[in-house]
Amino acid sequence: MTNTFRAIVTRETEDGKGVSTLENLSRSDLPDGDVLIRVAHAAVNYKDGLALSGLARIIREFPHVCGIDFTGIVEQSNHPDYKPGDKVIANGWRIGEVWWGGFAEYASVKGEWLVPLPETMTTIDAATVGVAGLTAGLSILALQHSGCTPDKGPVLVTGASGGVGSFCVRMLKGLGYEVGAVSGRPENEAYLKELGAREVIPRETYDGPLKKPLNKERWAGCIDNAGGGALAQILTELRYGGALAAVGLAAGSRVEIDLITLFVRGVSIIGIDSVQAPVEARQRALALVAKTMGPADFAAIRHDAVLAEVPSLGKAILKGGVRGRAVIDVSK
Repeated sequence: MTNTFRAIVTRETEDGKGVSTLENLSRSDLPDGDVLIRVAHAAVNYKDGLALSGLARIIREFPHVCGIDFTGIVEQSNHPDYKPGDKVIANGWRIGEVWWGGFAEYASVKGEWLVPLPETMTTIDAATVGVAGLTAGLSILALQHSGCTPDKGPVLVTGASGGVGSFCVRMLKGLGYEVGAVSGRPENEAYLKELGAREVIPRETYDGPLKKPLNKERWAGCIDNAGGGALAQILTELRYGGALAAVGLAAGSRVEIDLITLFVRGVSIIGIDSVQAPVEARQRALALVAKTMGPADFAAIRHDAVLAEVPSLGKAILKGGVRGRAVIDVSK
């Protein structure tokens, strides 16, 4: 590698938050991982948006390189499973949070955190899938494990225009489910229906305080990216034995629910973790992505960008202004 490389560096501001800019770093700045990766593509996630602005105490030490989700080619390796030239996927394990991540031309990580790139995938498609596709796959597998099959009824996806939501809508449709999609942006209705949503529901439908523990049974399952009051409202519409996979907290991390909702209809809430998911679970989730989606589907979800755009994309994603997946070509 060259002596210097470009990176988006997040530095602490006087008010304790963060500001992120494009800078030049040297090889000695990188953490001491056992695999050096020349980053090819990196995706911008909601958690990245928080970290790039120094919010939610995701970053504990500054300066920092964010980027929880990237693909690349091994440049150097002291790990037995990887050699120079291998193509790899990196996400989870607090990469981009407590360990420097992928918003840079080079990254140094631990080999045990990596997954080999499938031979059928390009680095850009794998970055498009990334944490979003992994989380979607884990969520759908959890619903299936709970007994939520297509014949049980429709499945609702909240935050459907975002990365995880977009994957959920497309994958559920590919598996034969009827899909309802919740979005706060009316201009995304055509996009969501093209992905496979039968119905697009305004976000306001599930806003407001919980009024009663049970409403008309409607959904066999739900994948919820919102959290907050929306989660509580949706629980009241789950069919008997239904399940809700909780994957996000864009609307808040605190939820007030009525236990009658759970007791009377036997519904369940399943927490989805993609950070420390075992390799076997990751492989099953990614296999589900491959089963239901291909390159054309990834391209339909993807918005291509360059490294210098990362700070502005981080701010936009926090405001719900990024549809699908923003994927960075780190070489540009």
